[in-house]
Amino acid sequence: MQLTEKKDFSRTLNLLMLVLVSTALLCAFYFQLRFFDLPCPLCLLQRAALLLTGTGLLFNLYFGNKKLHYGMVILGAIAVAAVACRHTFLHIVPGDKGYGLPFLGLHLYTWSFILAVAIIIGVAITLMITPDATTPATAKKSLIQHIIVAVFTLMMVGNFLSTLLECGGGQCDDNPTFYQLLK
Repeated sequence: MQLTEKKDFSRTLNLLMLVLVSTALLCAFYFQLRFFDLPCPLCLLQRAALLLTGTGLLFNLYFGNKKLHYGMVILGAIAVAAVACRHTFLHIVPGDKGYGLPFLGLHLYTWSFILAVAIIIGVAITLMITPDATTPATAKKSLIQHIIVAVFTLMMVGNFLSTLLECGGGQCDDNPTFYQLLK
């Protein structure tokens, strides 16, 4: 592969992974707002780790691929996987319906685990294709990239605000049923 092809592949993979992260956050918000399915503390931790993952991907898109950015992505994805795995193990016993509503047969925390593993694999592939792991930022940003970044940024702000509303300034309830600040 030529250097420009490697950069384009890396950029495309970063965009795809950011779309996946944004989609996961959008689905979580949809369930939260449409079905009033408030996220539990483990769900909020997964969202925070997804935001770290997405921020690393966003930095790659705007500032070029750097080891620091990939480190953020990998640490965020490992945190998502660890918390999602813990969440799954809490509800794996027979007869337990799990927390929240299932989506396509699986709970959102199970989907988070699958997404985290997919992102780790995506980063590994990117690092194998571009072994130096550092490429300069490209000056040309497409409209689709700006839209994807805008959606992710909205998800970041939305998560901050909804967590603030849900938990107030203190500890979140284990099984939240209302927004603390709207009480």
